[in-house]
Amino acid sequence: MSKRIAVGGFLHETNTFAPTKAALADFERGGGSGPMARGKEIFTRSGKSNQGIMGAIDHARAQGWDIVPTIWCAASPSAHTTEEAFETVSGEMIERIASALPLDGIYLDLHGAMVCEHLDDGEGELLKRLRARVGEVPIVVSLDLHANVTPLMVEMADVLDSYRTYPHVDMFTTGKRCGEILGRLMDGEKNEKAYLQAPFLTAISWQSTDEEPAKGLYAKAARLADSLLSVSFNMGFPAADFPDCGMSVTAYGAGAGEAAQALMDRVMAAEPAFVGEVLTPDEAVAKARLLAGDMPVIIADTQDNPGAGGDANTTGMLHALIRNDARNALIGGIYDPDAALAAHAAGVGATIRLSLGGQSGGDAPVEAEFFVEAVSDGKFLAKGPYYGVGPMDLGPCAVLRIGDVRICVISLKAQMAEREMFRHLGLIPEQARVIVVKSSVHFRADFSPIASAILVAAAAGPMAVDPASLPWERLRKGLRLSPLGDAFGE
Repeated sequence: MSKRIAVGGFLHETNTFAPTKAALADFERGGGSGPMARGKEIFTRSGKSNQGIMGAIDHARAQGWDIVPTIWCAASPSAHTTEEAFETVSGEMIERIASALPLDGIYLDLHGAMVCEHLDDGEGELLKRLRARVGEVPIVVSLDLHANVTPLMVEMADVLDSYRTYPHVDMFTTGKRCGEILGRLMDGEKNEKAYLQAPFLTAISWQSTDEEPAKGLYAKAARLADSLLSVSFNMGFPAADFPDCGMSVTAYGAGAGEAAQALMDRVMAAEPAFVGEVLTPDEAVAKARLLAGDMPVIIADTQDNPGAGGDANTTGMLHALIRNDARNALIGGIYDPDAALAAHAAGVGATIRLSLGGQSGGDAPVEAEFFVEAVSDGKFLAKGPYYGVGPMDLGPCAVLRIGDVRICVISLKAQMAEREMFRHLGLIPEQARVIVVKSSVHFRADFSPIASAILVAAAAGPMAVDPASLPWERLRKGLRLSPLGDAFGE
């Protein structure tokens, strides 16, 4: 008899220091991942997209399982998920799953770093409530590599299995792997669990799995997983002010404890290597001018990354480009719906005076005259390795030019993680000398092949390039705020 499984997803990465909360409307509209989907809409919304749930569905279909789609949604990273959003989405998901009983298994596509207005551990609470309704039905969850894994999450799920790449080019693959794990559990494979937390935080800018030390750590995790059900290393999201913020290792299957300890030993040995060079905006522009050659220099505006809670409208890097007379420079995407609409109203070829950006504070807007070089409705087909192949919508967009700096202005927040986000406006990234992206690491998936160099700059924004600089209040005592740095509460 065919196995019957339910699938769903509810994703948010919470930066408790960010300026804007994630309301229900944000989940309904969605971020770069697309709008909320219910029931069979999940099957058709974006079959080739790089998302965990699509990988799990792909595996389930190949096995001939009966799939019950429930609800899937994601909001752009931001401050806390509102109580209304959490209770509405989690309530609907649980009711849809419970109404589908009896089930042989459940797969959920979660992030693992959701903090809500009324509770710290969004995923743990969701899983606790779900477990109370479904009993011993196996529950397998795919998590983001940046999940702040909690004891409650480990207790309530049978297996938590996480991405192994940053940029996250393996979200689909992880979902497919979770389908395989769920199949083994439904066939009766016994499971042991192990969970360890690391005693230090590190900035996301130094977590790329294309580079050491993360590259070697994830290779080790993959080798260990070959003989178990699952092994994951989560580097955590170091901007969530609650006790379980930070790195962790989970392992499942026979010998889980030994595998988890072996991986954690490697993590601890790598602690000193989780560092890198950070430049001021002016230093970054000056260095880019020296390094620029046949291919552009990419500058990560890491602290205003909308993929980590930024509003993508601070202007420190834009001021630096203008102040230093940058030539053939691109910057994007700056989130300013009013400026985009003003450009549309004025039309291509117009010169308009604007106060651009700066709405979330931290620096001043750019008040100047801008030439409207291009406009678009913001709808195009994503093609890069991070977002995968699927439709994107950035809302009304415009290219504003000042001097030799071209600014991609967007109306829906999304991390500047693929070249099509420039190209759909007629901009050709490969021909630029300097490109500034509102991103920390995900941009590397599509921009590294054209980059002569990649620099990290610290302009204003809520995603601190040094976690120790954040005003922490609720971390667990003894957690080091940076590699080999000072410990919280001591």
